[in-house]
Formats: sequence, C-alpha cells, structure tokens
Amino acid sequence: MNYKLIIAEKIAKAAELNVDDVQKLIEIPPKPEMGDFAFPCFQLAKVFRKAPNLIAQELSEKIDKDGLEKVETVGGYLNFFVDKASFSKGVIEKILTEGENYGHSKIGEGKTVTIDFSSPNIAKPFHVGHLCSTAIGNSLYKILSSQGYNCVGINHLGDWGTQFGKLIAAYERWVDEEALQKEPIKELLRIYVKFHDEAEKDPSLEDIARQHFKNLEDGHEKEVKLWQKIKDVSLMEFNRIYDMLNIKFDSYAGESFYNDKMDAVVEELKQKNLLVESKGAQVVNLDEYNMPPCIILKADGASIYATRDLAAAIYRKKTYDFYKNIYVVGMDQSLHFKQVFTTLKLMGYDWADNCVHVGFGLVKFADKKLSTRKGDVIFLEDLLNEGIARAKQAIEEKNPSLENKDEVAKKVGLGAVIFTYLKNNREREIIFNFDDILSFDGETGPYVQYSYARAKSILRRAEEEKSTASADFTKLSSQEEFELVKLLASFNEAILLSIEKYEPSIVTRYIIDVAKAFNKFYNLCPILSCEDEGLKAARLKLVEASTYVIKNGLALLGIDVVEKM
Repeated sequence: MNYKLIIAEKIAKAAELNVDDVQKLIEIPPKPEMGDFAFPCFQLAKVFRKAPNLIAQELSEKIDKDGLEKVETVGGYLNFFVDKASFSKGVIEKILTEGENYGHSKIGEGKTVTIDFSSPNIAKPFHVGHLCSTAIGNSLYKILSSQGYNCVGINHLGDWGTQFGKLIAAYERWVDEEALQKEPIKELLRIYVKFHDEAEKDPSLEDIARQHFKNLEDGHEKEVKLWQKIKDVSLMEFNRIYDMLNIKFDSYAGESFYNDKMDAVVEELKQKNLLVESKGAQVVNLDEYNMPPCIILKADGASIYATRDLAAAIYRKKTYDFYKNIYVVGMDQSLHFKQVFTTLKLMGYDWADNCVHVGFGLVKFADKKLSTRKGDVIFLEDLLNEGIARAKQAIEEKNPSLENKDEVAKKVGLGAVIFTYLKNNREREIIFNFDDILSFDGETGPYVQYSYARAKSILRRAEEEKSTASADFTKLSSQEEFELVKLLASFNEAILLSIEKYEPSIVTRYIIDVAKAFNKFYNLCPILSCEDEGLKAARLKLVEASTYVIKNGLALLGIDVVEKM
C-alpha cells in the first residue's frame, strides 16, 4: 500500500494538479509529532496567486480525510497523520503476501540495461580495489533487475595491450611452470614485476616485448597460444573468487573482442570529418567542450582505450539496444568517459546521453595505495578469507555450539566485507578496519545479519507455542511500532532512489535503518511475553514483515542472510 501515492492522489484531486508532480513534492517530516507526510504549498503560490498558508488552509478543508486521522496546517505546510491501524494492517499484509518479491516492481519492464563491471586485467591480481567495481556493479544489477529491467552484466576483461608483450617475454625467460599450476596469478605477477626490474638494467627487453605484442596482434601462433594460456589460467582464478561471492556475468567480451571492430570506428570518424592530426596522432578535438582531445590513434598508428570503448559502446547498442549503458569504473577515469561519450555524440549517436559512468573512490588498507607494478598489492582472496576467519573466531566466542559454523562464518565474513564497500557514498574512499567491519554493534553487515537472525529466532519460538489468535492491528499503537511500519513501507522508494542516483549505498543505509528500528521495537515492545494475544499476534506479523525486508534488502547487495547466529 503506497500511502504517499494515496495522499498525492487526495491532494491532486482537491487542487486539480498532476498526481506525479504532487508526489514528488511530498516530504517525510523530521519528527513524528509533525505528521507522517507533509506537503509544502510554496510552489503553488504562483499557480493560485495566494500565500502558501492560505493555500494550505483551503486544501485542508477540501481533502478527503478517509484513511487519515487528521490533516493539520502549519504555515505553508499541510501535515498528514495517517490512520495508524489501517496503515499498519495494509503495509504488513502487503509484505507478507508478496514475501521475497516485496519491494520489487515492473517499472523497468521492456528496457535493457548493460552494466560493465569488475573487468580485472588478465594476469594481474584480483586485488581489494577490484571489489569496488565488482560489488557496486553486482548490486546495481540486482537492484535494477528487481524493478523489471533486463540487465546484461558485462565483464570487460583487460585481456589485450602491450603488457602481454612484456608477459610473453618474461614467460619465456623466467616462468616456473610448477608455480604457475599452483598459483597462476602470483607466478604471473612475479615474472611481470621481474620484467620491469630487469628492463631497468637492460632496456632492450622493452623492444623484445613490443615485438612480441606486434606478433600477437598479427596472429602469430606462438604468441597467440601463450596469450590464450595466460588468459585461461587467469580466468580460472577470477572465477574462483566470483564463485565465492556468488557473482555471475552474461558476457566476458573483453578488450581483445573489439580488435576487429576498431577499424570501422576509425573509418566512420574519418568519414564524419571528426579526426584531426595532433603531434602525429589522430584525435577528436573537444576544445569547445573544455576537454583535452580524445586520442583515437597514437602517432605510431596504434589504437588506445578510447578507440576500444567507442567500438564497445556501438557494439552494445547494436547488440542489446540498451536503455542505459553503465560503466562501473573508478573516479580517476571520469575524463576518459566524458571524452568517449562526447565523441559518440559528435558521431551523431544521441543514445550517448544514455551512457553513464558510475565512479567510485579508492580503497585504503594500512595507509597504502594499491599498485600492481611493484607487486605491493593486497589480494582480494586474502581479504575475503581473512574476513571469514575472523567471523569464525567471533562466532566461536559468542556461540560455540552454533550449527553449521563454517557456513555461517562464510556468509557473515563475506557479507561484512561487501557491506563495507556498499555502505557509504560510492565516491568516498574506503578505509579497512576489520575490528569495525566485523562488529555486531553499529552500522555493519554482521549487525544487520544478526538482527535478521534474532527476528527469525522469535518466529521459531512463536511457532512452537502454536497460538491461534488473530492479529489486532489497531493495537500497534506505540511510536516504535509505527516508525518501523512506516520504514518498511518505504522500501521501494529507497530502491528507486538508488536507481536514480546509481547508488547502492541508499539501499544499504535503508537496511541499517530498518535493523535499528527493528531492534528498538524489539527492546521496548514485549513480543513473546505480551499477554494480549491480539497484540502479540500483530507484533509477530510485524517481526515477520521485518525479516522479509531485511532479507530482500541484503539480497540486493549480494549478501546472504543467516537463519541462526
């Protein structure tokens, strides 16, 4: 039951306004005593040529009060107090009827959204910085899918470039095949780092590497075979981590996939007179947009990232006819994407306006910025395993007799790490502190998972009692109960806002608020010990509704719930 819409319809009818316009203006007052919803009349002053307080007064007299306790005017505001019993009954019954589909909608039906996320570089470690793109992209995929959008998850692998010439040169000289079988990424990183160390002493290695990459581009069997081997062992490692996180992709079309599609883009740019020469390179001039030129071909005729991304965007539009084309890539690539999208627009592709860069900040761990060049890197798998181990330790201390401890520790440990990545605005940097992120108190994944487990425990104990009393929602009259119900009612609003801003943290913060409100209700309102059977049954329904919202919310972040903790 969408009370915000119901109130918007009442106002729209009384004022002869558009419902959608009215709904956008409705606010939630900062304090419950000021009402459950508020409508500011200031924007209507020009329309009605009256003072906002007079408009509020006139509308309060015209509005249909059915389902409302009262409507008050305060200055230029109309404050609405809903009928608590009918509101609570409507919200709770809706949640229990829809269950794991609560919060979902079909608003995006018939629209395809491509989401380019994770996209690690082949032969390089999957480090803690990669989880930003992976977690944000996976969450956006789930959030958008929940609203009916057809999502296409694309892992645009970094599987091409001059580094492969270096790797092939290093492979031929220093690879340990046994180590490569055991820990492929670590061995490939070792020889990659060694190449740079040796090239400082012997610069001719760089020329050898360039020749190897040229051979690879020209399709020479030896280089292609080695490149494929490096790619295969890397993907095997990456997929192990994706399996841990339960993340799937619909496409693994990486950089190499677009090799045969770039010439057509360069030719099109030439035909549309967009290419100009600059210091030997071929570029698209973006001076009038206050941007540096978008380099299409370097002075040596080689293509670069921009050429590839233009080819990829055009391919995705032709293949998927996307409604939105999202790139979940670090903030440091903002200029690059502005250049690419502007170039697409200059090519006459108005759909470039539907290409979106979803940026994110850095991950900091022990005051180090992550780097793959010198091998000074924190592997993501190590971070995830550390989270699981610490969660297991916490469970051993708190509940040593818990069944399925390993499974619970895995869900709690992984959940804690993902929750940390998605908790704050994506553009902010993340600083890791395991003591904080694995705490069962405060704004953490374990706190939310524990709140869910606590609620499920109440429901299991109630099931044993086998009470047959009917819920009396008129008795859910405390502030704690009503605030929780109001919060549960706004789940879909939080999801839609997170889509509007491409911001999973809006859902994460919402779930934290639900867990806090649930625990406040649990601590102040007796549930199983309540002597009034009608009230007890209503409170149990509220507990059950809370479990669905927490579970559904965590699922949108890619986090599993635990039934016992």
